[in-house]
Amino acid sequence: MLRCMENTNKMRRAFGYVRVSSAGQGAEERDGIPRQKAAIRKHAAANNIRIVQWFEDTVSGKKELENRPALQELMTALHGNGTKLVLIEKLDRLARDLMIQESVIADFRRNGFELISVTEPDMCSDDPTRKLLRQMLGAFAEYECTMISLKLKGARLRAAAKRGASYVEGRVPFGYRVVKHDGIPVRVPEPTEQSTIARMKQLRAAGLSLARIADKLTAEGRRARVGAKWYEKQVARVLSRDVIAS
Repeated sequence: MLRCMENTNKMRRAFGYVRVSSAGQGAEERDGIPRQKAAIRKHAAANNIRIVQWFEDTVSGKKELENRPALQELMTALHGNGTKLVLIEKLDRLARDLMIQESVIADFRRNGFELISVTEPDMCSDDPTRKLLRQMLGAFAEYECTMISLKLKGARLRAAAKRGASYVEGRVPFGYRVVKHDGIPVRVPEPTEQSTIARMKQLRAAGLSLARIADKLTAEGRRARVGAKWYEKQVARVLSRDVIAS
């Protein structure tokens, strides 16, 4: 059951999770990892909690779960070594995207893990008012992140227009990479990833489920874009995008 901190005299073990959006931000005081860890340590000391391991992501809070390596490692550790408590500074460090935020919280609840946001007391409870407030804060954080992304995109497009270059916008799909041709970014096929896509199609044509395809690709040593393990959702995305493209 996902719940807030309970009073106890027994020293409790916990994991600490921190996240910044870029490597440079990690050392900054305002939003950086040192500040987040300081807030978590302060709460832990006041509540008889010992942080036994830290998990650090340097990735946008809008990234989906399979693209959050430290968060994946954290979930694996929660299932494996007996520690069931996680401390974060605040919920937008867990995720800015509201759907990702709620998905993680729901997964914690299903598995009997505890999640404590040290600067947002009782935000993890099931009280309807608290849940509404948590979702509102998540929505505000998501809106802020979207507006920042739009401003940055506009700046990049203006810079590209001044250079007279064609701008490759967005994330490069699996199966492709970007190279510069006469100084202009061009998207070209990536042979190893194209081979993996072909293998996906072959397994799908043979009647395998998406989950079985993911397991098969992992067993064959075919790496995903992030991490060594494939997930059903990743396979579905790659196959659907390839069908649309063709």
